[in-house]
Amino acid sequence: MPLRRGGSDKTDARAAVAELRQQIGGGDAAFVLVFLSPAYDRAEMLAALAEAFGSTPVFGCTTAGEITPFGYISGGLSGISFPAEDFTVHSALFEGLSQFQIADTIERTHQLVAHRHAQAQGRAGFGLLLVDGLSTREERLVSAIGNALAGLPLIGGSAGDGLDFKATFVLHEGRFVRDAAILLLVTTRRRFSVFKTEHFVPTAHKMVVTGADLESRRVFEINAEPAALEYARLVGLSNEPLSPKIFAAHPVVVRVGGQYHVRAIQKVNPDNSLTFHCAIDEGLVLTVARGIDIVENLHELFRRLEREVGGRPEAIVGFDCVLRDLETEQRNLKAAVSDLFMAHRVTGFCTYGEQYMSMHVNQTFTGVAIGAA
Repeated sequence: MPLRRGGSDKTDARAAVAELRQQIGGGDAAFVLVFLSPAYDRAEMLAALAEAFGSTPVFGCTTAGEITPFGYISGGLSGISFPAEDFTVHSALFEGLSQFQIADTIERTHQLVAHRHAQAQGRAGFGLLLVDGLSTREERLVSAIGNALAGLPLIGGSAGDGLDFKATFVLHEGRFVRDAAILLLVTTRRRFSVFKTEHFVPTAHKMVVTGADLESRRVFEINAEPAALEYARLVGLSNEPLSPKIFAAHPVVVRVGGQYHVRAIQKVNPDNSLTFHCAIDEGLVLTVARGIDIVENLHELFRRLEREVGGRPEAIVGFDCVLRDLETEQRNLKAAVSDLFMAHRVTGFCTYGEQYMSMHVNQTFTGVAIGAA
């Protein structure tokens, strides 16, 4: 049986789920992933999913935009079913992230890995992690889980709420949950390849974080100046109001382990502090980055994935940072990227951050490409 992908732009929860069910089935699925707009009534959505998929486990989260078989949409849902003949899944729900306990997280991850290993019959697998995108706990959570997976690769995304930054939810077997994360350990007989790509290179412009609150991810000072004003000066936009589109076009990066990683800015606050999508501490040296061709970068990625899975992937589950979505819209490239995603069978959502191996990252496209049976 194939991986089956679907989507709907219907705004009524029952109508959208009914359309998705027609596209992806579900009775023969090991599990289903659903990524949905925060605008849906959650109670209606849960009832519709239960009616459509019955006892089949359904996992997912709210989004900042959906990636469907017909491209990018906003205000709808996307989904994919994994056939039971080729896939099994083990899941864990981590609640109370605001009271994050590293030892408990590692222990529960070890237990889940042991359960998977006992039934895997030597087959390969990967971890998929969906996190409340406003929990501010991704770094610690991803580090703990990623290092406890006994070599299994990890990818995932942080839930969104359409850039409202008010409430994001993960969906775990009949419940929408905040302050929580879902870990899925997927076992398969098929070839697959996990990936991360970004399209930025560092410039010579450096900045030092001289005032920050790690817990809230707020930066108050850069180079001993108000953070927003100094950032605007360094990117040459002192006379323009800062917005998510500005942050998307002018990201900052940090060097970790010989590689640069984006540290994305979420918003500017009334006191001229900046809130980031990831943890930022005092003393951190940030570098202003500039973009390279995002379309060609994706072409290169998809060519590589075809080589790694032995042909065109049957499906790609993708987690695309919402700032990339804003950037492509600003540069009139969104249609081109959307067409590429359609051509290469990407299903997923626009995130508030991405997970890759043991790191929480920003302004990337991460995911897993899965080959044909």
